[in-house]
Amino acid sequence: MRHFAFILHPLRFDDFAKKFPITQHLPPKLVEWAFKKVGPIKTGHVTGVRSRTGEELEGWLIGLPLTPDILLKSPYDWVLNKLMRSVQMAVELGADIVGLGAFTKIAGDRGVTLAERVAVPITTGNSYTTATAVEGTLNAARRMQMDLSCVQATVIGATGSIGRAASLLMAEHVRHLTLVARTPESLKSLKEELVQAFPGIVVDWMTDIKAAVGPADIVLAVSSATGPIVSPEDLKPGAVVTDVARPRNLSRRVMDRRQDVLVLDGGVIQVPGEQADMGFDFGFPPKMVEACMAETMILALEGRLECYTLGGTVEVERVREIRELGDKHGFTLAGFRRFERAIDDQEIERIRLAARSASA
Repeated sequence: MRHFAFILHPLRFDDFAKKFPITQHLPPKLVEWAFKKVGPIKTGHVTGVRSRTGEELEGWLIGLPLTPDILLKSPYDWVLNKLMRSVQMAVELGADIVGLGAFTKIAGDRGVTLAERVAVPITTGNSYTTATAVEGTLNAARRMQMDLSCVQATVIGATGSIGRAASLLMAEHVRHLTLVARTPESLKSLKEELVQAFPGIVVDWMTDIKAAVGPADIVLAVSSATGPIVSPEDLKPGAVVTDVARPRNLSRRVMDRRQDVLVLDGGVIQVPGEQADMGFDFGFPPKMVEACMAETMILALEGRLECYTLGGTVEVERVREIRELGDKHGFTLAGFRRFERAIDDQEIERIRLAARSASA
């Protein structure tokens, strides 16, 4: 039996009510202030996971009751202490490797200092998140009958850890790639890297999100923004938009108002094992988790007890490797989903036809 733990936190104020219903009746600022005083909480117990190899897995979910704003705006020494206490709890429960969820892997130096201070390996899960996000996006584009050699793709948050690796992988398939981020110098550097690695590709960069997504056939959103940054009117008919970010980069109004755009949740993974129980309501059907958590589980099953993905760079070689390890152990993309709801081929066809009508 292998063992892991995963640290998670509420992405929105409403998430507090999932564990503590009374908070829905209290002022948000009061709740946030109170929970800053609270340490890590054992939030869930993962059982029944069984690899194709026969190896079994047990895990624990460790909750930090801190919102994204608190994690990003608080002094990192304070956040680091919270994370170290979370890892200590994981070790006491029996975890051999610990994964960082959502903004716990963005705060500070993306897990590097934490890994130096604790006794077990740490991973952010960004390698498997990248692999599955790009794979799912390209599969969806093919379902929408796009010729990948002709499409224009945009990566929002392109210079981040996931964004850079995703841009390198997307460049293997598309003709025109637009990079979006806040820092021109980093964008210029990434453009040069892509042009050198993929002769013939057209690479643009910009800091204006609306201008970047407007002409895009494919949009991959991986920005660490704390709220929606893409609106319904920003997108062209027929666009495939994969939102990997949590909290989401896309406004829910995109799905509600644009029936001619295919919006996808990035990196939702089905876990192997008939009796697999994630021990927590992630908003998904049973046996489904985010890819970052799945990476931690895969590494535990494989016995790769190492700091697999840390810091600001995700290596493409590791993205490919963790994808292969996921296949080996029976982890799969959970079909196509948007805002936690499954979509089938008929719905995709309706979106494709609506896009054709809107473009006529």
